Amino acid sequence: MTAGGVLQSAGDAAHAIETVTWVLFAGGGAIFVGVMLLLAWSLRRRARGVNTRWWIWGGGVAFPAAVLVALFAWTLPHTPVWRPTPPAGALIVTVKAHMWWWEVRYRDPATGADIVTANEIRIPVGKPVYLALTSADVIHSFWVPQLAGKMDMLPGRMQHLLVTATAPGTWRGQCAEFCGEQHAQMALHVVGLAPPDFDAWLAVQAQPAQPPATPALALGRDAFLAQRCDACHTVRGAGAAGQLGPDLTHIGSRPYLGAGTLANTPDGRARWLAHLQHIKPGARMPSYDRLDTPTLNAMGAWLGSLQ
Repeated sequence: MTAGGVLQSAGDAAHAIETVTWVLFAGGGAIFVGVMLLLAWSLRRRARGVNTRWWIWGGGVAFPAAVLVALFAWTLPHTPVWRPTPPAGALIVTVKAHMWWWEVRYRDPATGADIVTANEIRIPVGKPVYLALTSADVIHSFWVPQLAGKMDMLPGRMQHLLVTATAPGTWRGQCAEFCGEQHAQMALHVVGLAPPDFDAWLAVQAQPAQPPATPALALGRDAFLAQRCDACHTVRGAGAAGQLGPDLTHIGSRPYLGAGTLANTPDGRARWLAHLQHIKPGARMPSYDRLDTPTLNAMGAWLGSLQ
């Protein structure tokens, strides 16, 4: 993951916010130093009379008004432009927030069909990406500090956010509006790829899941279906078409499980399946600790094979 925070931007919108932030820090620091100097000067002259009217109108009214007007005028060109329609050539990605995960949709350039994934957004570096943001239930907020400012996600309404990554990397995002019990464990990751790498990734995501390559993986698929995981999850090509939970067609290619909760490793998948309600209480999925270890391992291995 790319190191850094809100003051180490990796996108055009975040860079504008970073610039404004540093100017405000510098200006606030200069004003603080000036006030301290005036305080020291006033203490040295405390025996003499002070024109309070001059200080009230000058320091309390005129100076703040001039500073605020100047800052307002300066920040206007640095404010990200609201675009009701995407710019020409922009990649359109729809992000729908759920309690407590992210549904992500792309459009397949070859067929026009939706390509659905979850909890991870991959974007081409240097190309504008128009994020269409909405919510399936309560108010959420989309915030990837190194790429752009936060944007609330409202049920029944589509918000928009334009981002452009300036270099490859991986940036963590977070729901920034309290949305319930597992709000703190509702993260997502944005991955910036070179345009050819992004096109190759999107082409793979458009494909259905590959059939199990070994009998052991077939057992994992069969266990997944026997436990009726397909009632909530889609796995294209495996006979699973549920719509309530994240699409798992290519879950093996994602670095995390449960919206950034666990690393997507064999151990992480086994823990997630067996102890989900202990790890993320209140999530809309039961724990499968009633299953024996070989069955859990087989299910985890099959999910991990869905690249």
